[in-house]
Amino acid sequence: MIGRRHFLALSGALLTTACATGPSMTDSPPIVFVHGNGEAASIWQTTIWRFESNGWPRDRLHAIDVPYPLSRDDDGKPQPGRSSAADNMAYLRSEVEKVLQATGARQVVLLANSRGGYAVRNYIQNGGGDRTVSHAVLGGVPNHGVWRSMEGQSEGSEFAGAGPFLQALNAPKNAAGDEVTGPVKWLTIRSDNNDKYAQPTGQWLGKPGVPTGVTFEGPALKGATNVVLPRVDHRETSFSPAAFEAAFRFIAGRLPATLDVLPEERVVLSGKVTGLGVSSTDPASGNSPNNLPLPGARLQVHALDPASGERRGSAVHAQVIGADGQWGPFTAQRGTPYEFVLAAPGYATTHIYRSAFARSSRVVHMRPERPAEADRSAPSLVIMTRPRGYFDPTRDRMSFDGQSPPPGALPGAGVSSARIRPAGAARAVVAEFNGERVVGRTWPLADNHVSVLELTY
Repeated sequence: MIGRRHFLALSGALLTTACATGPSMTDSPPIVFVHGNGEAASIWQTTIWRFESNGWPRDRLHAIDVPYPLSRDDDGKPQPGRSSAADNMAYLRSEVEKVLQATGARQVVLLANSRGGYAVRNYIQNGGGDRTVSHAVLGGVPNHGVWRSMEGQSEGSEFAGAGPFLQALNAPKNAAGDEVTGPVKWLTIRSDNNDKYAQPTGQWLGKPGVPTGVTFEGPALKGATNVVLPRVDHRETSFSPAAFEAAFRFIAGRLPATLDVLPEERVVLSGKVTGLGVSSTDPASGNSPNNLPLPGARLQVHALDPASGERRGSAVHAQVIGADGQWGPFTAQRGTPYEFVLAAPGYATTHIYRSAFARSSRVVHMRPERPAEADRSAPSLVIMTRPRGYFDPTRDRMSFDGQSPPPGALPGAGVSSARIRPAGAARAVVAEFNGERVVGRTWPLADNHVSVLELTY
């Protein structure tokens, strides 16, 4: 379990700092959640639920969607469908201004994962955020680079530790050599050794055994409160219960009452339908994600039998997506799993299966699939995905259609999805991960259908 036992190992500095500086719960400062490279606001769903379960008002929890979430290969060179460090920071600044205006608050808390932490640091250091931000929490942010200087990796990338962007961010801010900008209070959360983007060799960069010039300690920052969580992976530095506990304690000045997601009686769901652009590195793939609306897409929602994944009657919700990309609201039944079916020109009809929703959410975002060329001749295609973490056979209990570990899962947390290509008649497929169970169905790929079994936790 990733939970309280990890927190017992945290340094006393966290408690001292949090209690001395954190706002009381009666203040409930607005929190702005900033996603990472290629991600979307939806990745914060469970973290938002945990804040709500501890009394944080829903209208003070804001997750943003960067329109073009992928970084450029070289930050100084324009690249279609990608954003620069300056673009990323400017968007964050505009969103913070909206939140301050909407809430009437003087300052916000920023909670960021991975590349999102670069935007946070840039905004606070160079964009006026030193006045509008009280606390900054950085989960798994490669603050000293994914590589320092490495053959085949661009030194102009945001992720290059010896590149101009990170060199400027990490320049000493005072005589003590602090790398963080005051008076903002800073917390970093990192893995002890299981973050794929804080590794001394390039295993997860396609260069096994080649030194990266960075270490497991790369996400830590001089001048911040730095917390280490054993065995969490890159995404779990932000989205795990242990990461939530550390962040909550730092912000609120006390331990949360619960790490669980407490169920609500009335569950209302909504979100956004987005698409895929053409990848600049592989134009034929067309699978570069963005967070732009996909107007004209058609959505249907079906209630399912939890054991078989079969539909219980006709669709319980249906709509055509408008120009803003928004779908919903849809009132779900507690304890009922759903199938979300997306159809749009240029995409496969995508059947997304989720476990039952415990709470309401405004960030149930969805994106239809485009099958890779290598999959197109398969009878069917079923994808198991874990957006908020990776698969680690040395740590996790998991199976996919009876295969344990799932196909492609490797020791060390570096893979977050698996795929199978079942033949034969339509049937149930089960994905299980550390106690969560999602049941879906196969659909014929010849008819341009794809199934996605998406884990929530």
